[in-house]
Amino acid sequence: MSSTPNTDNTSENKQSEQVSKNFLNELRHQIDDVDQQIQTLLNERATLAQKVATVKKDYEDHPIFYRPEREAQVLKAVMARNTGPIADEKMGKLFREIMSVCLDLEAPQKIAFLGPIGTFTHAAALKHFGKASTTIPLTTITDVFREVESGSAMYGVVPVENSSEGVVNHTLDGFLSSSLKIIGEVELPIHQNFLVAPHTKVESLSRIYSHQQSLAQCRHWLDVNYPNVERVSVSSNGEAARRLKNEWHSAAIAGDVAVAEYDLHKLHENIEDNPGNTTRFLIIGRESVAPSGQDKTSIVVSAHDKAGALIEILKPLSEHGVSMTSIETRPERPNKWAYVFFIDMNGHIDEPNVSAAIEEIRPLVKELRILGSYPKAVL
Repeated sequence: MSSTPNTDNTSENKQSEQVSKNFLNELRHQIDDVDQQIQTLLNERATLAQKVATVKKDYEDHPIFYRPEREAQVLKAVMARNTGPIADEKMGKLFREIMSVCLDLEAPQKIAFLGPIGTFTHAAALKHFGKASTTIPLTTITDVFREVESGSAMYGVVPVENSSEGVVNHTLDGFLSSSLKIIGEVELPIHQNFLVAPHTKVESLSRIYSHQQSLAQCRHWLDVNYPNVERVSVSSNGEAARRLKNEWHSAAIAGDVAVAEYDLHKLHENIEDNPGNTTRFLIIGRESVAPSGQDKTSIVVSAHDKAGALIEILKPLSEHGVSMTSIETRPERPNKWAYVFFIDMNGHIDEPNVSAAIEEIRPLVKELRILGSYPKAVL
C-alpha cells in the first residue's frame, strides 16, 4: 500500500511561514520609520547645540562649552524617566555618546589622560567624555597636570583611588603644586581580561604581561590556570597589550579598551579575583563648577603640629551635618614630619552648611584650599 504526502500539512506550513515573514517585514518597516525619526531628532539636537555655541561665542568673553553640572543633570534625568526595556545605565551611556558628538560640534574637546592608549584611565576618559572627544595619552600624572595647566588640553583624567589597592599618591601630590581644580569624577569597575593576539600560540605561552597591580588583582586566577608561566610587570596594561604585536608566545592582562585598540582576542574574561574591584578617577580643569544637585567637595588642609589637630578640623563638619566620604594624609614637602590632609565630603561649596563648615575650619589650620566642588559620578 503506497503512502501519499500530507498536502494539508505542507500547505499549513507554507501559510505559517508566509504569515511569519509578513509580520517580520512589517516590524522591520516600523524599525526603519523609528530610525528615521531618531535620525531627524538627533540632527535637531545637534543644530540646537550649535546655536548654543554661537550664543556663547557672541555674548561671553571666555565661553565654557563643557559644563559638568549640566551633563550630570541631563544624564540623571535620562535615567530617571527611562521606562525600558533598555536598562537605565545603558540608556545613560547612549545619551553620553549623543552629548559627546554634540559637544564636539560646539567645540572639540582635547582630553589628556595617563596613558598609553588601552589603559583603564583611557577607558575612564572615554566613559566620561564620550568617543567623539580627542584623547591625548601622556606618560605621567605630572604630565597630565602640566598639559591642562598650559591649556594644551582642556581637561585631564587621572586615577585617584582603587577599592583594592588604595589611593594613588602621585595624583594627590599633583594638587600640592598645582592650581587646577577637580571638576568631576568617574567610577570604573575594573574587569581584567586575558588577551592574546591572532598569531599567538596559546599552547606555548611562556610569558604574561601586565601592570603590577593587575597581576596582583588576578594572582589567584593565574595560580590556578597558568601557575608555571612567567609574569612580567610593565608600565601599564596598554603597554602589555602593545607587546603582543611582535610576540607569538605571550599573553597580556588588560581591559576592554585594549582589545579594540590592539586587535586582540579575549581568551578569558573577568579574571580578577575581586569582582567588585573599582577605580575612581578625577577630572581636572581650570574653572569652577556650578551645583548639579548631587555633588562632592574636596579640600586640602595643612594642619598645625599639635595634639588633637585632626579632631579639631573634623568637628565643624559634624556640627554642620556635612558627611565626610574620605580622608587621606600626605607629607607636606619640604617640611619634615609635617602633613596635609585631603578631605572629600558630600555637598557643594555653594550649599550653606558646607560653606559654613569650611569657613570654621580655616582659622584652625595653617592653610586650606578648596580643590573643587563637582558632580558625583553618574554612570
